[in-house]
Amino acid sequence: MATSGPRPPGAPVQPDPRPPAPVPPDAATSAAGAVRPMRADARRNYARVLAEARTAFAEHGTDASLEDVARRAGVGIGTLYRHFPTRHALMSAVFQGAVEELLARSRELADSDAPCSALVTWLRDIITHAGEYRGLARALMSASRDESSALARCSTPMNAAGERLLVRAQRSGAVRPDVSIGDLMQLTNAIALAAEQAPDDPELADRLLTLTLKGLRPEAGPAT
Repeated sequence: MATSGPRPPGAPVQPDPRPPAPVPPDAATSAAGAVRPMRADARRNYARVLAEARTAFAEHGTDASLEDVARRAGVGIGTLYRHFPTRHALMSAVFQGAVEELLARSRELADSDAPCSALVTWLRDIITHAGEYRGLARALMSASRDESSALARCSTPMNAAGERLLVRAQRSGAVRPDVSIGDLMQLTNAIALAAEQAPDDPELADRLLTLTLKGLRPEAGPAT
C-alpha cells in the first residue's frame, strides 16, 4: 500500500482500522508461532466447542461453566483449553461475528450527512449487542484495561471504528472536542451493564444514553 512519506518525528501513530485477522478454524498455532493445518477431528472439536459456548453464553451468561460447555460438546476440558486457553479467548471467538457486523455497520454510517446521529445509532447497536449475553459488558469493560486479554481483539478494532465516527461528529460541532472514544466506549458498556441489571425496565438503556448525549454536546440541548 502506498504511503504519503515518512511519518514526522513525534507524530501520533494512527491505529489500523481493520480488525486483526483471526486464526482460521482449520488451523492451529504451534509453540513457535507458526500456523499449521488442523486435523479433521480437531476442526470438529473446535466447531462443537464454539457452538456449545455460544448457546451456553446466551442461556446462562458469559460466566457459564466451561466444564459444562466441554461436556455438551463431547470433549474433555483439556481439549477445550487447547483450543481456547482462557475464558476471554473463547468469548472473543464467540463474539467475533457480532464484532464484524458492528464494524460493517460503522462503515455504513461513516458517510452519513448527520455525523452525530450516526455515532448515536452505532452506540445503540453496541448496547443492543452487549445485552444479548449477560456478563459481556462487564468483560469488555475489564478488557479495556488489560491489553493482554484476548477480548482486546474485539475492543481494539471497535475503538478504531468508533473513533472515526466520533471525530466526524466533533468536526461537525455536535460533540465536544474533549470527548475521547475510550471514555465513550466505557460509558456505553456501563449503560449496557446497568440495563442488564434492570431487566424489568427495557427503556433504561435508551434513557441513560440520552443523558450521556446531553453531556457530549458543546452546550446542553435536546438529545439526538
